[in-house]
Amino acid sequence: MKLVPVVDLLQGEVVHARRGDRAAYRAIESRLCTGADPVTVVRALLRLHPFRTLYIADLDAIQGTGNHHAILVAIRAAFPEQELWVDSGISGGRAVSDWLAADLGSPVIGSESLRHESALRDVLTQLRESVSWVLSMDFRADAFLGPGGLLEDASLWPGRVLAMNLARVGSQLGPDLQLIKRLARTAPNCEVFAAGGVRDVTDLEAAAAAGAAGALIATALHDGRIGAEVLARYT
Repeated sequence: MKLVPVVDLLQGEVVHARRGDRAAYRAIESRLCTGADPVTVVRALLRLHPFRTLYIADLDAIQGTGNHHAILVAIRAAFPEQELWVDSGISGGRAVSDWLAADLGSPVIGSESLRHESALRDVLTQLRESVSWVLSMDFRADAFLGPGGLLEDASLWPGRVLAMNLARVGSQLGPDLQLIKRLARTAPNCEVFAAGGVRDVTDLEAAAAAGAAGALIATALHDGRIGAEVLARYT
């Protein structure tokens, strides 16, 4: 499995995401480092394990209250070898063009940001000839957040898909194994990543058995439940 650490950015800091309730997010408290400075947190994650990819959620951009472009530039400058997957709340074709021009990482298209079918078409038109991208299939519990056509037509999906259940992010509930199975069965040629709720190595094994090619992880890294010895088994 490919393990991808998560960095959630809100108002200039790395925050601890909990169940998608963004108003309640607070600055991260980690065993790996002191403080919530983004570059410091990324450096601590890479000291723990030589991760190849980072997933970054720009929560200000997702909520339409600003962006963290300057911090993303700083992360890219400090760690030029890292592949960045960035969810910046892209909601239309113009936003895709602007993102690709900024060259801040591979765009993650979150289904929750696509308010209607026309936005989906605009985004897909811009991405058709672009660099690789990642699709986050966003759910809250059993409810899909996004245009129904995207859920129904797997031919629209790229090679990497996140099984994102916001209700499980930062929780003690474990990953949504049924969602992983559903997406993996729907698009067997896609790499499906567990996103939300991974607590420990048992959850990683269960996600793999459900069909996940990888997993996004955050809390379990910062509180030590997934440490260097476990990470050494994975890419």
